[in-house]
Amino acid sequence: MRVLITGSSGQIGTNVGLSLLERGDTVLGIDHRPNSWTDRIETVRLDLAKAEVGDLPTAGRFDVVLHLAAYAKVFELVEHPERAMDNAKMCFNVLEYCRRHKSPIIFGSSREVYGDIHQHITDEAAADFVVAESPYSASKIAGEAYIYAYAQCYQLPYLVFRFSNVYGRYDTDAERMERVIPLFIDRIARDLPIVVYGRNKMLDFTYVDDCVAGVLAGIDALGERRVTNQTINLAYGHGSSLLDLVNLISLALGKEAKATYESSRPGEVTRYVADITKARDLLGYEPQTPLSGGIGLAVKWQRANGILQ
Repeated sequence: MRVLITGSSGQIGTNVGLSLLERGDTVLGIDHRPNSWTDRIETVRLDLAKAEVGDLPTAGRFDVVLHLAAYAKVFELVEHPERAMDNAKMCFNVLEYCRRHKSPIIFGSSREVYGDIHQHITDEAAADFVVAESPYSASKIAGEAYIYAYAQCYQLPYLVFRFSNVYGRYDTDAERMERVIPLFIDRIARDLPIVVYGRNKMLDFTYVDDCVAGVLAGIDALGERRVTNQTINLAYGHGSSLLDLVNLISLALGKEAKATYESSRPGEVTRYVADITKARDLLGYEPQTPLSGGIGLAVKWQRANGILQ
């Protein structure tokens, strides 16, 4: 199978790209920056927000295009809302490429499209596309809307995956995007203080291997047209508070966290737990790693790669 991955230098793109290569697939990446972790993924350097459709590679038809490229930090886009517009432009460019080359698309969306849900479980039908609670969520809603429109008008096959707090291997590239779990691991390990925005914020943390397994299942299902035109939550399916997260990191490191707790920041979701029934039914998705196990794996990986002393 031939797969084009946008955002191939990011965490999910790197993990999925390497997994595809390991099973013998052909992978081409697109990213505006080099990959910090590997040189195994052939990558075209291109800023999709500034490019035109004709700038994308013409290396033949791809069986699936996996579109992951985006500015993905919620509060960053509150401070820089123009980057939300960049997300929409990137999605449009990739969709036009897929339409012209008749390649099906998988779109990396986000649990942020649901907004601040106060019920215990969310499902794919619960997203309110009328109210967006941050520029980032608006950009993902816009991306999904474009995809549904292209499917309707041009019969473009798609899958939309709504990811939730993916963590683990290759998530420590702070120059690109500072993520809460590697940030907390680093600072607690060095006895430095941390600020936790939302002590009781309840989120669904997804270990990267579970995320990759779901994406690979989706690539195969879409490429073979066994599953098409579906929007699917891809998460662990259980919630943990940020207080739980801090305690688990402290336990894994054998260190006491010097934590200060403040209110959640504007635009941030404070409660989300995914209903993953659809992923199970359509893709055979069965996440294996709870947060209690995944934090230990994340710490182990950081130590093994010299990131954590």
